[in-house]
Amino acid sequence: MKSATFDLLTTVEYGGCSAKLDPAKLEELLRDIPLPTDSRILVDARTHDDAGVYQLNDETALIVTTDFFPPLCSDAYTFGRIAAANALSDVYAMGGRPLLALNLTMFPSAGIPAEVLVQILRGGQQSIDESGAFTMGGHTIDDATPKYGLAVTGTVHPQHLVTNAGVREGQRLVLTKPLGTGVAMAGHRLGLLSGEAYEAAIEQMCLLNKTGAELMLRYSVKGATDITGFGLLGHAKELAEASQVTLHIDSQVVPALPECLQLLRDGCIPGAAFRNLRFVGEQLEASCSTEYKMLLADAQTSGGLLMAVDADRADALVADLHATGLHPHAAVIGYAAAEEGKTRIIIT
Repeated sequence: MKSATFDLLTTVEYGGCSAKLDPAKLEELLRDIPLPTDSRILVDARTHDDAGVYQLNDETALIVTTDFFPPLCSDAYTFGRIAAANALSDVYAMGGRPLLALNLTMFPSAGIPAEVLVQILRGGQQSIDESGAFTMGGHTIDDATPKYGLAVTGTVHPQHLVTNAGVREGQRLVLTKPLGTGVAMAGHRLGLLSGEAYEAAIEQMCLLNKTGAELMLRYSVKGATDITGFGLLGHAKELAEASQVTLHIDSQVVPALPECLQLLRDGCIPGAAFRNLRFVGEQLEASCSTEYKMLLADAQTSGGLLMAVDADRADALVADLHATGLHPHAAVIGYAAAEEGKTRIIIT
């Protein structure tokens, strides 16, 4: 379902997860803010996980998260689908099941037809319905630039919790979706991306990580994250630091969306990729070509899961991802090794 009543891209310079603050600056700003401690808090901001986790009892823990951003595409309904899928992904990345959702909406009271807001919310509701969660309401403020997302509460059994700190030496790294959504959206706005490649990027961003999360639990994964605004490199850094490992990534086997590598070779590199490279900083050792390094730094919106699975089960997990028909590009892209003095991300 699409609505052509208004082009949302006319309201923004950049949107999606590319609109996040510079991760290095954000890390510095938050460094000295004290966080409460409690035995029931299983995960908080200290490990830079995708969400917070609070244990209710021996069988149930709550996952709480929020995410919203400005438009990254023209169509209101599609924007709503992507923004909601992106917010729900944080729960999936931690092995949970979305339970409740609240709409977070910023929209101008004048200048954009009200029907556009209706279409955004309808698109978001489609993703929420696909997740099985329930919409409980929300909050809307008057703002010149439209923004939309969700606050989501999910549930997880405490023994099945998946975190940044769960990666172990010798495990293989599996990526469920191809990279390149930031590059694709930039190329589209510049008229450099084909219609087919644009639709492929949109399809990936609308796809929930629900099936990937279900398989992740079936294979007893304990360490994972979803790939969003900090790019694969930025989120890999957080995995490496929390788990105290070094991650080795083979850039040649990392799946990419159609036409994105050529766009990068031609110099179509979104600014967020440079911010993400600064965030990883000296922890990055890259011997690959520039286009692959920038692909791995590209800010993703509603990207896939990056999970660490035991080496003898990695190929079977990828085969099961392929068999769903939803993740045909899933691949083993690297492995975790001992840190040897400091955590690093090594790309070949």
